[in-house]
Amino acid sequence: MTAPETIPAQLRHPFPEPPAEGEAAELAEGILWMRLPLPMALDHVNVYALADGDGWTIVDTGMDTRRTRGLWQRLLDGPLAGRPVARVLVTHHHPDHVGLAGWFQAAHGAELVMTRTAWLFARMLRLDEQEVPPAETLAFWRRAGMDPAVLEERRTSRPLNYCDAVAAMPLGFRQIREGSELRLGGRSWTVRLGGGHAPDQATLWCHDEPLVIAGDQILPSISPNIGVYATEPDANPLADWIESCTRLLSHAAPDQLVLPGHKLPFTGLPFRLRSLIDSHHGALERLRAHLRLPHSAAECFPALYRRDISAGEYGLALVEAIAHVNYLNAAGEVSGLLRDDGAIAWKLRD
Repeated sequence: MTAPETIPAQLRHPFPEPPAEGEAAELAEGILWMRLPLPMALDHVNVYALADGDGWTIVDTGMDTRRTRGLWQRLLDGPLAGRPVARVLVTHHHPDHVGLAGWFQAAHGAELVMTRTAWLFARMLRLDEQEVPPAETLAFWRRAGMDPAVLEERRTSRPLNYCDAVAAMPLGFRQIREGSELRLGGRSWTVRLGGGHAPDQATLWCHDEPLVIAGDQILPSISPNIGVYATEPDANPLADWIESCTRLLSHAAPDQLVLPGHKLPFTGLPFRLRSLIDSHHGALERLRAHLRLPHSAAECFPALYRRDISAGEYGLALVEAIAHVNYLNAAGEVSGLLRDDGAIAWKLRD
């Protein structure tokens, strides 16, 4: 949720232009990069295809929309040369990554490969359709200090439901976990799990070439959103994310080509991981200074983001602000007091 960053010299983009819609770019022998549209400010998601003897392994799928299904058919008939999709590997459960996994299973007979946590989240959320936000969500937003006008508008509006963007998922998947060994695209890979942006997010580290498939765990030029939701209001995903990135840093090398879920493939992974970790520690320092006086999570936007937050970004900014406050609360650094308006005002402990 941080502002787009200036790309430092230590971060390089060997493929400076993304593939055009319906086309693919070859990043290494038998590894194709494709890009699918998203109906939001972050207007794309990267997906990858790895060639195997029994067909293609697709990594992530895009959202389930008519346009995306049409684009996949163009890709299957064109760059993928009509060869079958043997399996779909999903890095994490967010709709832009798992949206068409069920379609590939049902229509193409593909095997689904993902972590158990991601599969359970996807199956659960796919079944939870809401016409308006439930009372628990409204109370959560109120405690976070959501702008009253935004709260009133959302109170009576149908939210974007998971099922609006994710195809029905048939029963059955193959579990991957920390340390799983895979053979994909004629190469051997180790699964290493991340957290914070999504629980048990799968990243793939190649043994044969300097390649890393990173999903949304590690992105260039933007930080992945790290948010807290009404489902687990006291969660501490920022601690999970910093721990994950610190752990992954021990496997990182400057020459690895990182294939991210958004933006451009890049090299300079150790530098990028350190920059992401340092960026959030910097935000926490600003938040500590801001909370010398009591503020709700929503009132922490100026300290955390140092820029105006647009209406389209408000929801993501709010859940990430809560994540930063929860990090300090879990560390015993702040205490909260319920205000008359229903918001919790947080203040640094003396």
